Amino acid sequence: MDSRLQDITDQIRAAAASGTPLRIRGGGSKDFYGEPPAGELLETSALTGITSYEPTELVVTVRAGTPLAELEAVLAERGQCLPFEPPHFGPGATRSEPLGEGPAYSGSTAGSVATVGGMVAAGLSGPARANVGAVRDYVLGLTMLNGRGELLTFGGQVMKNVAGYDVSRLMVGAMGTLGLLTEISLKVLPLAPAEATLKFQMSQAQALVQLNRWGGQPLPLNASCWVDDGLPALYLRLRGAVAAVDAACKTMGGERQDNAAVAPDWTLCRDQQLPWFLARGERDLWRLSLPQTAAVLDLPEPPLIEWHGGLRWVRAAPGEGPRLRELAAGVGGFATLFIADDARKQRAEGRFDALKPPLNRIHRQLKKEFDPSGIFNRGRLYPDL
Repeated sequence: MDSRLQDITDQIRAAAASGTPLRIRGGGSKDFYGEPPAGELLETSALTGITSYEPTELVVTVRAGTPLAELEAVLAERGQCLPFEPPHFGPGATRSEPLGEGPAYSGSTAGSVATVGGMVAAGLSGPARANVGAVRDYVLGLTMLNGRGELLTFGGQVMKNVAGYDVSRLMVGAMGTLGLLTEISLKVLPLAPAEATLKFQMSQAQALVQLNRWGGQPLPLNASCWVDDGLPALYLRLRGAVAAVDAACKTMGGERQDNAAVAPDWTLCRDQQLPWFLARGERDLWRLSLPQTAAVLDLPEPPLIEWHGGLRWVRAAPGEGPRLRELAAGVGGFATLFIADDARKQRAEGRFDALKPPLNRIHRQLKKEFDPSGIFNRGRLYPDL
């Protein structure tokens, strides 16, 4: 154990002995997400570096405090990527033109403070999630410190490496409440040979119907975004073999966009920095995860839709949470208060949907097992957990 990891271990053991809560922080890019962080700061910024990378095996192992932009740059040099497009939530690129129009923002991740550990702990995926899978689908193994200051290793560096409980994927989306991630092994994929974005002028209802129709066909679909900025439009991104992408463009119709101009807009979509998001004003931003086949909902205003209908972003006034949760539950989904207008205000409904009793019991048992003193990110997922 090197000195940097030893210092962190000592801090955890001291906190466990005294019952001092710790708030884990990598770059702080996701401090807004979940319940407000509280407790003594436990930083992972010292745990940096790629410890192993085998491009021919499509596997990389990286320490948790490594900047996400640094990892993506190394992968890009070898023509590879994290296909689930994790958001960076960097220092906010903005633009005033709708997706695909006007002078483009560079889309660079320069200045991004997101870390690999934060990417896994938050479990958030970008526009391509509906077709390529989520963060947890690419986590092969990890090393972590539990609430006793013990260094534990789960999984490995190959796909079929799990015997017993798949604990490594359990940490994805746990928001650091079960332990401190120190090192993660990830599956990566080659960059697609070809890409194209098509634009279609259509209503929300038309877009949902068409997306489901396309979803049943052998098309190289990768991402979609329907937005109403005065003139409702669906943007559909295709990725795959050159012949497959070219053939789809010819048969699907729509207006083909210039790749260089539209690529930065997909980055802004990934980070919730498109003009639609920036025009939120004093409203909350809600994230509704629904079945892709769900019809148009009775929302305060038209949402921004991703994941071929499965993800719907809603701008709503404070207090509308219960109704949004009811609407989402009514079609078999759930709603998350993604960004609160005023994060300091206490919200009775909480950021995440309340757990059903069986799941709540499992969460509490896992918390007790991994973090018996309850020191890690106390209340970050749920106020009483």
